Amino acid sequence: MEHSEPLPPRPTEAVAYELARALRAERILCTTAGRAQAAIQLAADRPSAQVTCWFLDEHLRQLAAAGQGGENLSLLCAADPPTAPIDLAVLPLSMSGDAELTRDLLQLAFDRLTIGGKLVAVTNNRRDLWLRNQLADYTKHLSAERGKETMAYITTKNAPLKRLRNYQCEFAFRDAGNLIFAISRPGVFSHRHIDPGARRLLEFAEVTPGMKLLDIGCGAGTVALALARREPTCQVTAIDSNIRAVQCTAAGVARNELTNVTVRHSSAGDFVAAEPFDLVLANPPYFSDYEIADRFVAAAARSLRPGGKLLLVTKTPQWYAESLPRRWGEVVATEVKQYFVIGATRP
Repeated sequence: MEHSEPLPPRPTEAVAYELARALRAERILCTTAGRAQAAIQLAADRPSAQVTCWFLDEHLRQLAAAGQGGENLSLLCAADPPTAPIDLAVLPLSMSGDAELTRDLLQLAFDRLTIGGKLVAVTNNRRDLWLRNQLADYTKHLSAERGKETMAYITTKNAPLKRLRNYQCEFAFRDAGNLIFAISRPGVFSHRHIDPGARRLLEFAEVTPGMKLLDIGCGAGTVALALARREPTCQVTAIDSNIRAVQCTAAGVARNELTNVTVRHSSAGDFVAAEPFDLVLANPPYFSDYEIADRFVAAAARSLRPGGKLLLVTKTPQWYAESLPRRWGEVVATEVKQYFVIGATRP
């Protein structure tokens, strides 16, 4: 693989690296605010150390893999970090991130740390109090350093954690008279509840016996689970690049005792089955300036049979209104409860 020039790290990652490089450690666990720059540099600085950068999303892991990295660096996509003990945890964080996911990350990092191990946590809120309070639950010995754009903390694990909080949850919702149970964890869309956009998709989805359905970006699997229960003769494939989403959807399949759902972990966009799909459903994320939405739409085009239907939901329909008619037929957008459900037919 050809390596691209490394991108400059975001401020939280740059500060996290500067603090971590001064700490002695041979077993290092990192998360990343960008492309694993801190982990890559720490591995280069310490050839004898084992450095792991942990991702929940395979697409982000693959982007980071384009950077430089030695044999002592592992870029890992997994629902949880390795259970092996570590000497140092390095966590660049964002004040706009998921608060429950941040709590989960902190707990997992402290659990893996050996006694005497260090944790470096950096937020892009230079006036932070929230992260400080979270860290205070683990230790009373906390050093803080305020930068131009960041607040950084270094703390030491002095005792084993007394208990581990379980952030996984189960929630229930109804669809077509059926009670559906879904499992979710922090970092999974949408955690602890069914997303209103998923509700809109379910309202518009028409499922007939024997159909083959594809749910791209399944999250906790609410759409896939509901449609599989609605019509037991259909075959549903649920896909996500987030490994926790795949884990939770698979757990939801087992919880609802469904036999007609296949769950796959993939970010490649190649979802063609033995036979093409009749219906593709998607609730694309709003970030990335429609790059991910474009990947979803392109994957749907490759996966559908001629005449097959794409059904997606969004709050911002303009990009779809401009893009889909060039490649799709019968494009119709319907506004319902602050969302737009867009249907299109593969020519």
